[in-house]
Amino acid sequence: MTKRSITYAGHSAVFVELAGKRIAIDPWLRGNPLCPPQLQHAQGTDIIVLSHGHSDHASDAVRVQKESGALLAATYELAMIMIAEGVPSSQVIPMNKGGSVTVDAVTITLTNAYHSSSYDTKNGTVYAGEACGVVLSSSGTSVYHAGDTSLFADMKLIGETFRPSVALLPIGDRFTMGPEEAAQAAAWSMCKLALPIHYKTFDLLTGTYDEFARACSKLKVECREVSPGESVAF
Repeated sequence: MTKRSITYAGHSAVFVELAGKRIAIDPWLRGNPLCPPQLQHAQGTDIIVLSHGHSDHASDAVRVQKESGALLAATYELAMIMIAEGVPSSQVIPMNKGGSVTVDAVTITLTNAYHSSSYDTKNGTVYAGEACGVVLSSSGTSVYHAGDTSLFADMKLIGETFRPSVALLPIGDRFTMGPEEAAQAAAWSMCKLALPIHYKTFDLLTGTYDEFARACSKLKVECREVSPGESVAF
């Protein structure tokens, strides 16, 4: 059986092993205070998917792509920025919310998310399209990475459409959902397992796993805290 796992690299960065591919979502590795040294090397990455352009999600993407030779998928605006920043156009997959692209046996779908998106270039900060969530699917199995987002009712549609095995949900508050909202998102997404992301990295992110776990328990949602560097099979 092909290995299926998620390795947490801290903050919102994860590596998903699915259908024989290693997919990096929001691989902010170098500069990420929570990312273990062994995960900061990008070799072996097949696909990079970016949820939006903020520096704590996309600022290391060009380096990761150059070291690995991976394909890189993002919204059209962010994809064009990646090309301007040095990623070969032949390796870039421009797409947008509601659309899907299949690479070998892995289907990448961008979903809605409520957040802002910009990218810091040498010439200043530029608009980077709208923020997204990401769904990776293969052979009836899917993983939902919500990106940076507030709670929104259409997460129910994401759940009904994809029935994710795992949902990765921001819980840090202030810039995204807090723990209680993230637990509601987990319930609406109909995931089998909810994993918290986008917390602990900075003092401003005050949401905690304990708060998330209590809220998930009330909603009868299974959740788990994953330490940076740890992998979870699904």
